[in-house]
Amino acid sequence: MAKNILHMLTPHKHVSPFDVNMALDAGYDSVTPYEEVSLDEVADLVQDVIFSRPPDRGVNSAVFFGGDDAVLALDMIEKARNALVPPFVCNIMADPAGSFTTAAAMVAIVEQTLKAEKNKSLADVSIAVFGATGVVGYCAAVIAALEGAKVKIVGYSGLERVQKRADEMEERFGAKVEPADGSSDEKNTAIVKEAEVVFSAAKAGVQVLSLKQLQAAERLLVAADANAVPPLGLEGIDVMAKGEPIEGTSALGIGALAVGPLKSSTEQGLLKRMIEAGEPQVLDFRDAFKLARSLAS
Repeated sequence: MAKNILHMLTPHKHVSPFDVNMALDAGYDSVTPYEEVSLDEVADLVQDVIFSRPPDRGVNSAVFFGGDDAVLALDMIEKARNALVPPFVCNIMADPAGSFTTAAAMVAIVEQTLKAEKNKSLADVSIAVFGATGVVGYCAAVIAALEGAKVKIVGYSGLERVQKRADEMEERFGAKVEPADGSSDEKNTAIVKEAEVVFSAAKAGVQVLSLKQLQAAERLLVAADANAVPPLGLEGIDVMAKGEPIEGTSALGIGALAVGPLKSSTEQGLLKRMIEAGEPQVLDFRDAFKLARSLAS
């Protein structure tokens, strides 16, 4: 019986212990870390993986990309894919800083809440994404835009950085989003007043919006926070909230720890898929969303 071996690559000093645990619990026999890996080293490492086993055991090998940069992880996936020499192949997956599966889970729970409680779909709503230059916000914005939502990505340091992200999202994925300047409380308040859904995915321990700002957002239907570290990103939404009313509003709140179980199930589900598949898999945040959506429904 061929061993299921996972090679875990990261551009950082350490791989994520979270991902190691998830992989072993998913059923991998071996998880080997490769640290401080650069983009130009990916192809050689992948070819060492595929040429060390006969073609019929390629599906028993997998390469996982971590780190904390969504774009770099996607570039590493592409490098790995291009390094395959059929019939010598392997499975490929990325989830940098858990962002692909976290974003997928957050969007899936919001979608399910909109459908069940507000009779709306993602395609029916306007979404403001705070922290969209970070890994979770970036992926959530792309997923929502590809599902037909009207997405605005908000930058705390002005327009230049988010404009580059918006251009990149359209170029890479065909996802059209609008950049917005969120460099002051006043500008953020104006942005939220136009939004029906809010995703907060800023740095841990940073409050993005106060309860007063959320209460002033008359069109708001659902707000989701990816931050579980006090102070929370969205004031007034408990970390365990899963569609709980936000005080003083008709909107519903989703907290980070309500997203967590679905995120974990999604990551472990993708890892298991690579073990069980008869054909090699290449998995990114779009695959994560498909799975999270099915688990949330």
